Formats: sequence, C-alpha cells, structure tokens
Amino acid sequence: MQAYWIAAAAFAVIAILAALAERRRAQRKVLDRVGWVPWSGILLTALFAGAICITLAMRS
Repeated sequence: MQAYWIAAAAFAVIAILAALAERRRAQRKVLDRVGWVPWSGILLTALFAGAICITLAMRS
C-alpha cells in the first residue's frame, strides 16, 4: 500500500533530522547547555517505525 511507503519516507526524514540535531548537540561549544529533547530516542523510534512501515508495505 502506498500509504506505508509515504509513512516510511516521513519517518526517514524525522530520523535524519533527529540525527543531525543529536550531532549538533554533541558538538556544542558550551557543555552546560544540555537541551531537553531526547534526540537519540526520537531517532531510534523513527527508525523502528520506518522499518515497520517498510515491512508492512512489502507484505501488502
């Protein structure tokens, strides 16, 4: 189904943005400015959800 492929692409974009944000957070100049968004968790969740969408798209 095409909706699963679209959802998988959306999760891939979210995962890429989360990876870029995590990289930016890891290379910050002021170590005391820690952020409040768990980018690693968002990245892993988006990758997992994208993998599920791809699996469902291939099965249908």
